[in-house]
Amino acid sequence: MCLGIPGQLVEIVDVDQHLAKVDVSGVRRTISIRLVAEEGPRVGDWVLVHVGFAMAKIDEVEAMRTLEAVEKLGQAYLDEVEAFGSSATP
Repeated sequence: MCLGIPGQLVEIVDVDQHLAKVDVSGVRRTISIRLVAEEGPRVGDWVLVHVGFAMAKIDEVEAMRTLEAVEKLGQAYLDEVEAFGSSATP
């Protein structure tokens, strides 16, 4: 199962390549923010992350609601967070 999981941008790693470090449930990884570049993502923003890409900027309330919902998936959610942490950077 592949989920879109909320993550918070903690560092812009490479502006030209549209790479940023995101924190997803305590796991930090560099992802592509190219798809949300026009929205001007900044450190502290929340994004919906799927397969190493920020798919959309979301507000903190939506992020918290989504995290609450996906955490209820139990093992599927834990597997997704583990896969997120171990997958390669785009």
